[in-house]
Amino acid sequence: MRQPRSAMNGGLWTLQVLWGVFFSFTGFGKVLCLNQAVWKETLPRVPWFSAIPQGLFVFIGACEFLGGAGLILPAMTRVRPKLTPLAALGLALVMILAAGFHIARGEYNFFLPGNLVLGGVAAFIAYERWFARPIAPTPLNILRLVKGLAVLGALAFAGFFPVWYQVTHAR
Repeated sequence: MRQPRSAMNGGLWTLQVLWGVFFSFTGFGKVLCLNQAVWKETLPRVPWFSAIPQGLFVFIGACEFLGGAGLILPAMTRVRPKLTPLAALGLALVMILAAGFHIARGEYNFFLPGNLVLGGVAAFIAYERWFARPIAPTPLNILRLVKGLAVLGALAFAGFFPVWYQVTHAR
């Protein structure tokens, strides 16, 4: 009887890490668009980017990066683990708003299904970590602090590197 619960928790952790990394990467890339040169380089890449102001684009990126980090760090360090389902809920809300934006633009083929899948899984993570499989908090120790800072640094670097490479190696 213990095995299915353990397998479900492992699957949930896998989803948290995958979604956390995805949102951290995409969010950090959007935050880097605060730089005018990066913003101008990014605009022609995706049609909907030019449909919103630069400030809103960067704000969405900050929400995605913080939400992605929130899916991983509080649960991993067990410091304020209730932030994990709140981060997942916030990301689900961002995806619902993104889906509405793409519906209004008539973009049903790629963006809308992506938003629905990303938001649906984020909502699933929120439910599971809030009600079904919450993580118990524990006091912070130096090992958890170092682990959390290392993961946060890795997420930021991995989100920064592709954008830096595109900008510095643009033709």
